[in-house]
Amino acid sequence: MANKVTNIMIVGVGGQGSLLASKLLGQVLLDKGYDVKVSEVHGMSQRGGSVVTYVRFGGKVYSPIVDKGEADFIVSFELLEAARYAGYLAPSGRIVTNTQQIDPMPVITGAASYPENLADKLRNLGVSVDALDCLSLAEQAGTAKAVNIVLMGHLSKYFDFPESEWMSALEKIVPSKFLDVNKKAFALGKAD
Repeated sequence: MANKVTNIMIVGVGGQGSLLASKLLGQVLLDKGYDVKVSEVHGMSQRGGSVVTYVRFGGKVYSPIVDKGEADFIVSFELLEAARYAGYLAPSGRIVTNTQQIDPMPVITGAASYPENLADKLRNLGVSVDALDCLSLAEQAGTAKAVNIVLMGHLSKYFDFPESEWMSALEKIVPSKFLDVNKKAFALGKAD
């Protein structure tokens, strides 16, 4: 795996914490000694619009951008965002998604309706989808704001990194007063 570059896209809606999720992932990977490139957040991050962050790591990474058909993982905070970016998934890639549905403006105004059974529709297209209710797990941990860390906990199952390394990274990037709830959220996401 020394020269292989792994491509991860983190997609969601502005205000969901994708920046913290990408920082956590980047920190774990840096601590493991990988060359890591994390893109800036792209999109309307403060207006509830679609937001994308790229995380690429390996022996040597030259660009932070993930092209269509190249993502090994798409980590999605919301089902519609998972569907929106499914074209970026590599043939052997996997979507790890929260089942939460956040209505976009056309749905809010009544101009459109939210598509039903999106996870199943993606699976029917041959997409590998790992979907879980991150919002309920975050609330169980103590705050709905920890959906991002629940997702990172769930994603961690696909990497052969000790949980202690994820906890160490959390301790580096999360203020101490929020550390316990975030550690609980991570554990719940990993266990599910």
